[in-house]
Amino acid sequence: MLWDASAINGYAIEASDGRLGIVSDLLFEDVGWLIRWLVVDTGNWLPGRKVLLPLSALGQPDWALRHFPVKLTMQQVQESPDVDTDQPVSRQIETHVYDYYGWDPYWGGSNFSMNAMATPFVAPLWSTPRDPGSADTQPKEGNPHLRSIKAVTGYHIHATDGEIGHVEDFIVDDADWRIRYITVDTRNWWPGERVLISPRSVREIDWARKLMHLDIDRQKVKDSPLIQSTMTADRAYAERHQAYYDSPED
Repeated sequence: MLWDASAINGYAIEASDGRLGIVSDLLFEDVGWLIRWLVVDTGNWLPGRKVLLPLSALGQPDWALRHFPVKLTMQQVQESPDVDTDQPVSRQIETHVYDYYGWDPYWGGSNFSMNAMATPFVAPLWSTPRDPGSADTQPKEGNPHLRSIKAVTGYHIHATDGEIGHVEDFIVDDADWRIRYITVDTRNWWPGERVLISPRSVREIDWARKLMHLDIDRQKVKDSPLIQSTMTADRAYAERHQAYYDSPED
């Protein structure tokens, strides 16, 4: 099932012994377009502090009550590393958090597979501790950053031949937490239409200038399958969308 990322904000996070706070943001890695962490605003419990929770900590959500249970205690979360979630989160910071909880990280663990998740918004809690010898191992690609969904919302989007609008939201697949589409607000270019583009069409993101550059032109976007505000991006739409963008240019 596909969800607007913004709809997840506000979900309560329930520890085994009390409420931790509410989801205030999602962090995604800017290469594979996968959601990796929830940012939890702890409110009056830990005033002025936000904490990171990996997807592996989540239990089965209660859709009616809009909350996620987590297999952690409030004390565990209270003593977790303090992270400035208003800044890009580096691989070193992620490693520090994983080390604290004693879990294998998603980039090197053997106990967790994103593709193995079968139930919505649920990933297994790692039951075995990390190998201490792997603590200092860093991926060869360097130090990739995680990005905030909230921060990137509003970025201007440029096709190869001009601006087409700005980022309105992200659509997330609850089977694997992958960002399937970027919702584009085109009101200043093409009023009244809702456009979804695939992250695969993103050529580059200029973080300093808050710009998202595509590798397709404006006409390609305009001719893509439309989706009305009352529609959801179901499997049939996904197949049309993929077929359109995978087809060769005329």
